[in-house]
Amino acid sequence: MITAGLLGLVVVALLGIFFFRNVFSSAGNTDYQKADVSTTDLEIYDQKLIGRPATLPSRFYVDSGVDIAYPKEGVKGIYLSATGMGTPQLLQDNINLIDNSGLNSVVIDVKSDWGSITTPLESDNPLIGKFLDQTFDVKEMMKIFEEKQIYPIARITTFKDTFAAEEHPEWSFKRSNGEIWKDASGQTFLNPYNKETWDYIVDVAQAAAKAGFKDIQFDYVRFPEGFETFGTSLEYDMGDYAEYGKDSIEARQKAITDFLAYAHDALQPYGVNVSADIFGYVTTTGSAPGIGQNYHDIAEQVDAISAMIYPSHWNNGDFGLAAPDLEPYKVVDIYTQAELDQLEAVQDKPIVRPWLQAFTASYLGSGNYKEYDAQAYQDQIDALAKHGVNEYLFWNAANEYNPNVDYK
Repeated sequence: MITAGLLGLVVVALLGIFFFRNVFSSAGNTDYQKADVSTTDLEIYDQKLIGRPATLPSRFYVDSGVDIAYPKEGVKGIYLSATGMGTPQLLQDNINLIDNSGLNSVVIDVKSDWGSITTPLESDNPLIGKFLDQTFDVKEMMKIFEEKQIYPIARITTFKDTFAAEEHPEWSFKRSNGEIWKDASGQTFLNPYNKETWDYIVDVAQAAAKAGFKDIQFDYVRFPEGFETFGTSLEYDMGDYAEYGKDSIEARQKAITDFLAYAHDALQPYGVNVSADIFGYVTTTGSAPGIGQNYHDIAEQVDAISAMIYPSHWNNGDFGLAAPDLEPYKVVDIYTQAELDQLEAVQDKPIVRPWLQAFTASYLGSGNYKEYDAQAYQDQIDALAKHGVNEYLFWNAANEYNPNVDYK
């Protein structure tokens, strides 16, 4: 039987462990120094004894040593792939573009679509070093970004990860013959129900934060497309979500939302923002039950939400448009109003920071696409501005962006 005195000693000991184990540098990001009381509870035998502040005092933050402020005018960025970061002329061209335009931010692959780690990161997790396929030196890049005040966003491909799945098959999905499930391109996904995968992904994200990235962007934070049609035929452990059953929409959505909440909490001491990429149709419909993305649930767990609203990605007839790719202004205008309407139901509203199109979708066929020139870029920016949305990211897999745009 635990006496009151003994219980008191346990509480004091736990307080000591929590505070002294987490004594970090005092140079934290003051934007996060709030006095909120909070939400995460320390539990002993399922009895809540101590509440941990949801926002920690600055002395408990990890200081990366990289001083880059959040852009006052909002994030206006471009995407640079691992290849782009490893191609000197392409990299320099894009830095020059940022220098000479209204752009101020860059999204960089840190954990690639295949699961490779693109730059050396300091971490105790051995997989991070094992999966290193270096294309750039983050320390050298942070010197440039700090000098030029370019806001760096680390793109972490979350559950799409062939490297980790092959290293740990138990983290993935298997066919009845024991082979790891792969999609049509030969890639596979980690199982979002498996919380060991959460820890690995968060380790990568924390290492990126320690390296100086100011925003951690989780992409592919979902189940594989079409999972609702074939997921029940695969073998995998649902862990804490087993009670729902393999065909449960709620389980998929809860796993994705719970992961983002877990990651956001784990990244709090690093003073970074957390963002998530979602499909555009998740916003217009409210959810994509097959992949586990629910707009409202995800929006409650992140600081910024980036829907991929490329005009080329909508079907002919969507938004009442015969060929959406031909009308970038109308697509973004109609979509943005739809997202703002969805946002009304979100209590803790994130920043709206959509992905815009900076590529020509010739694969759509004659009559269904247009060249995405400077005017097409501008139309998308202007459509956002109409609704008071001043943050955006441009995507071009080739990392080639038009300089003749008013990136306002």
